[in-house]
Amino acid sequence: MMKIELSVGKNIFSQSLPALFTFVVMVVLMLSSCAGESNSKKKAPPATKPKTEIKVPDFNADSAYQFVSRQLDFGPRVPGSEAHEKCARWLESTFRRFTPDVMIQPFKTRIYDSRIFDGQNIIASFNPGNKSRIFLSSHWDSRPYADHDPDPANHQKPIDGANDGASGVGVLLEIARQLSLSKPAIGVDIILFDLEDYGPPQDKQTQTTETWGLGSQYWSKNLHVPAYSSRYGILLDMVGAPNAVFPVESFSQYYAEHVVKKVWKTAEILGYGDVFVDTEGGYITDDHYFINQIAQIPTIDIIHLDPESTNGTFYDHWHTVNDNLTQIDRETLKIVGQVVLTVVFWE
Repeated sequence: MMKIELSVGKNIFSQSLPALFTFVVMVVLMLSSCAGESNSKKKAPPATKPKTEIKVPDFNADSAYQFVSRQLDFGPRVPGSEAHEKCARWLESTFRRFTPDVMIQPFKTRIYDSRIFDGQNIIASFNPGNKSRIFLSSHWDSRPYADHDPDPANHQKPIDGANDGASGVGVLLEIARQLSLSKPAIGVDIILFDLEDYGPPQDKQTQTTETWGLGSQYWSKNLHVPAYSSRYGILLDMVGAPNAVFPVESFSQYYAEHVVKKVWKTAEILGYGDVFVDTEGGYITDDHYFINQIAQIPTIDIIHLDPESTNGTFYDHWHTVNDNLTQIDRETLKIVGQVVLTVVFWE
């Protein structure tokens, strides 16, 4: 048997060389094996939690419904009216319940008949220090003309805009409330655009798209934060009607296909594939169009499109006096709100 010693004497070296050599080789191999095992353990990548296991807040449809109802309490939110101003102050104060980072972006703009109007974009930010951001948006003003009402006598009346405006705002206010309770991994800006719906009445329609979406046009040219950067945006428009279906709006597909896939895939995973349907719904000039064109932030529009409706594009009560609270369905608010909230928390 070979004797192991700490030092190598000439007798061991000269008389036990084969045994010593064999021993040294074995030790080296064992050390290499241990080192390899240790290194492999150190280099093993950390386990990543599947998105479906990330805790996402439960969107409260009753709360969103109340936010919609409260907007309608002011009356039609037509720019220049007392109701418009009172609602603006309520929206601002409501946001401040959920975050201290709220700002009003005032602007002046010329509408289709050359009159100058004052507008207010209302912006609430969450995790403002996080450079990785997305934004969520809707318009908060309501249409001054019920020009698609079946009764011509109503064409000059303003609408409540329960679905067309207030529904998207109600969903976003509930999302803001949830963000104040549970912090997502990214920064989120919620932007309420003004003067989206003050385009010309039906009997004075032109092909000029710039008479619509005036608040989003202003924001796109004058971002609320210098050098503002957002990975993408999601616009909500008409997201509260019963049995609503949301096909893929075509400008969204053209400018932000990856965002469309993200949102519609999320809806499918949540079991809402029959509501967020994977069919193309046509091109709609909405706020997202100007954001894509001017600010060049990839932005999609979640919008209720119905080619079988009486107007051939939107739900039946679009731009009529019947766009009131009776047209708001909690289940639709829940579906849209939960999908968007999940997209935020899965980032």
